[in-house]
Amino acid sequence: MPQLKLKNVLRTVITGCFLTFTLATQSVVFAQESSDSHDAHHSQQKLDWPGIYNGFTPCSDCKGVKTTLALNANNSYILITQYIGKSPRDITEKGKFVFTNQNTIILTPRDSEMTRHYYVDENKLVELDKNGVHYSGKDADRYILRRNDVVNPPSEGGHGH
Repeated sequence: MPQLKLKNVLRTVITGCFLTFTLATQSVVFAQESSDSHDAHHSQQKLDWPGIYNGFTPCSDCKGVKTTLALNANNSYILITQYIGKSPRDITEKGKFVFTNQNTIILTPRDSEMTRHYYVDENKLVELDKNGVHYSGKDADRYILRRNDVVNPPSEGGHGH
């Protein structure tokens, strides 16, 4: 008789473990599916945008602006500009950015109210005017920063010091 009770108890425990595992697995799959479908609607999630972008943009009173813009996954940025033919000095700006509609980001520096607008495309940024509109005219295609490096998150697995 004690062996029969033990078998029933083991059967009940095993069945309970199996049901718990099954329900937990389905919950994880459901959470991933709903998260993925939700993210697909946001431009920030559609493109692989974190990285370092470089370009040489037009300038009204110099030869051009050598520009390097690093966009970080935490929505912070570092912008380094140099006005060629005007000053050999690099100007560094740090701040945060937000995504708006249609793959556009607005950079807001820490210490200024002057914002910058960029259209985010695959492996490139297109600088927009102060109203968030694409430049037109003969130099319109020169307002492009191309990505040359991807900012990768630290790998998991503990290669720490």
